[in-house]
Amino acid sequence: MIEGLLQPMHLVLILGIVLIFFGPKRLPELGKGLGQSIRGFKDGLAKLHEEQQVEPTTETKPALRVAE
Repeated sequence: MIEGLLQPMHLVLILGIVLIFFGPKRLPELGKGLGQSIRGFKDGLAKLHEEQQVEPTTETKPALRVAE
């Protein structure tokens, strides 16, 4: 279903529609805003990942031994 979704001709058509809708002067602003949004999202994910990591404690748990 998604295999043929982003063929080169489709991308050219989408770019043409965006160019007509926003105009050539506004495209750099849109690209900059999109880049900042993606960067902020990645930074947020990195902070979330760091918060979820549990630091190892100094206590050691006794090893379980299997009776033979």
